[in-house]
Formats: sequence, C-alpha cells, structure tokens
Amino acid sequence: MGKHDPRIDAYIAKSADFAKPILNHLRKLVHAACPDVEETMKWSFPHFLHKGILCSMASFKNHCAFGFWKGALIFGKTKGSSDDEKQAMGQFGRITAISDLSDEKTLTGYLKEAARLNEAGVKVPAKPKAKEKNDLVVPDYFVSALKTNKQALVTFESFSYSHKKEYLEWITEAKGEETRQRRMATAIEWMTEGKSRHWKYARC
Repeated sequence: MGKHDPRIDAYIAKSADFAKPILNHLRKLVHAACPDVEETMKWSFPHFLHKGILCSMASFKNHCAFGFWKGALIFGKTKGSSDDEKQAMGQFGRITAISDLSDEKTLTGYLKEAARLNEAGVKVPAKPKAKEKNDLVVPDYFVSALKTNKQALVTFESFSYSHKKEYLEWITEAKGEETRQRRMATAIEWMTEGKSRHWKYARC
C-alpha cells in the first residue's frame, strides 16, 4: 500500500488554482501505476519513491513540471530535447493543463517502466566527462540572494554551465549597484519560475 505525505497535500493546496488539478492528476496516476509508491518532499517539491526516486512534480507561478529520475533510460534523447522543453524541469516542458500531458495509458506505461528500472537496480549511465571549463565564480551577494528563495536556488543548481554563466555575467556586468540589484531581483523571479536567462527567446 502506498504512503501519502501530508506535506504534499499542503504543497498542492498552496499551489495556483490552475496547478491543483494537474498535480492531483499526476499524484493519482503515480499511485495507480505503482501501488507501493511512497511520497516525500525533496528540494522543496514533491517526489515519489519506489526502491529509489521514481519521479517528481512541481508547480510554479505559471506552469507545472513533471519528470522521471531515470528519464534518459525511459525516453532516450528524443524527449525533453527541444529549446522550449529545456525551459522547465522534467520531460514534459511547461505544463499549464492536464491536456499538455501524455494520455493516462501512456503515462502509466512510463511510470511502470520507471518502477521496473528501480526494481532491477538499473543505473543511469554516467555522462561523458565534459571538456574542462573555467570554474564559475559565484559572488557572495548572488549566493545570499539565492538562499532567500529555495526554488530559485534549486533551479540555479539544476542549470547547465552555460545557463548559470548567462545569469552570472548579466548580473556581475551591471555598471551600477542599483542596476545590479534590479537584475538580481529579476533573476530570482525568473528562476523561481524555472526560467533561463534568455527564456523570452525560446521557441514557443
């Protein structure tokens, strides 16, 4: 029998009205596909566990996100590769309605495959070692600002090297203190919504 976490009830209750049916729908499907699933909160958003992390979901101001921990093994490199989908966590891009998701049968298949992979102890292949890059220097004021908003911090830490660098350069190259603070506030707002620095130019 699966285990429900009251913290997830509270998370859904505090989410935007558009997000509540999406999160409830996903939660119901996860439990139906994997009856022994356990719920927990990690990095300030809901995760589902079955012999390891199965999947997670999150809600933001204008969209939701849903993704599988071992998505690379379930979908290969085909899903979650477009510029638009990279603007949100998970493999389903920016979810604003249940209709943005795959149908129930398809999602259930993904969930059962994720459970099977965990039960079999299959590991995600290690990523090829990237070419050496200069370490990013994150100023103390940038770190302090991120720590005031857990979701922004989670988003920043999940970004690729280039996405982190874009934000850092934009803020550190500000010519005045007022401009820097204004950019920092905007960056925190965007990252809270899971957005990269140049999200406005992403393909719709």
